[in-house]
Amino acid sequence: MVLRRSKQRAGEPALPVIFRWDLDKTYLKSEFDSLRELVRIPFEKPEDKVAVPGVVPLIRNLREVAAQRGRAVRIYFMSASPPQIAKAIKEKLALDGIEYDGIVFKNQLQHLVRGKFRNLREQVGYKLTELLKSRLTVPSGSREVLFGDDWESDPIIYSLYADLVAGRIVSDDLDEILTAIGVDPQLIVEAQTLAAEVRREPAVTRIYINLERRTPPTNFRAFGPRLVPAFNYFQTGACLFEEGHLTLGAVTQVAEELINGSGYTPDRLANSLADITRRGHLQQTSAIAVREYLRARGLLPRRAPHGGRTSVWERLTRWLRAKPAPAAAGDAAINYETLVTEWRAVR
Repeated sequence: MVLRRSKQRAGEPALPVIFRWDLDKTYLKSEFDSLRELVRIPFEKPEDKVAVPGVVPLIRNLREVAAQRGRAVRIYFMSASPPQIAKAIKEKLALDGIEYDGIVFKNQLQHLVRGKFRNLREQVGYKLTELLKSRLTVPSGSREVLFGDDWESDPIIYSLYADLVAGRIVSDDLDEILTAIGVDPQLIVEAQTLAAEVRREPAVTRIYINLERRTPPTNFRAFGPRLVPAFNYFQTGACLFEEGHLTLGAVTQVAEELINGSGYTPDRLANSLADITRRGHLQQTSAIAVREYLRARGLLPRRAPHGGRTSVWERLTRWLRAKPAPAAAGDAAINYETLVTEWRAVR
């Protein structure tokens, strides 16, 4: 059942928006692709850890904008790093000024002791069960926005989670999908048990995938319009502005960090904005609002990226020819059998 705002009782607190963040390679530039890197992680200092460009002002503004508008938010982090790194991670989040409501870590050293080396890099079962556990703790009807990357399995994990909560995947199908992926049988049983306890309701509105590996966005078409592949957090921020989670001022802060700290130029930002719009994830009206706001502050070029001046008439023509807004999340059915086959081939 979808809880509509009009049915909310007087004096009843608004349902929170849940933002779930994969910590590794989505928030932090983590490196743990070898055993040597995995062992080194617990000894890194907070100041040695580097956040992905633009992510810090984006997350801070998600909470600040919600507070300004009288909305509640909850921010959760999930990491594939071991719990031995928890202290350094929490200190890093504190240094960045990030407030959060929960964080979980994967007990990698336990897998080493038990000789389950395959589980060191298997993320689907671990993340899916943690997501379902957390869903049981939030108010029914809460909507969620998920953030991951293209390094591991986040697109499959998040899509599975979204469809499980929405009731589009039954227990037998989940067993078949997770078995095909190669998830530990114990985690499959746990995922089925948790899925049976979760209330069936549309929850996940968007899934943002940070293209840290520069995977071609066309590779994600099979996941439907709910999933948005983004090359940088400026693109993500522009989409979050359209969805009402950020203001233009917040998007500007993300753009400023990319320019001041990551070598972006106004032309490169303009091309990023054009790219996310061309791919249909941002409506032309929102793109124009972002572009003109940033142009007025000198963060985007006055001229079009290729040197020609864009007239008001040309912009109006593009707006009239713009693609319709992306379909509502969940409208497209996902063929997990095909996705899993392709995923295993790549792996």
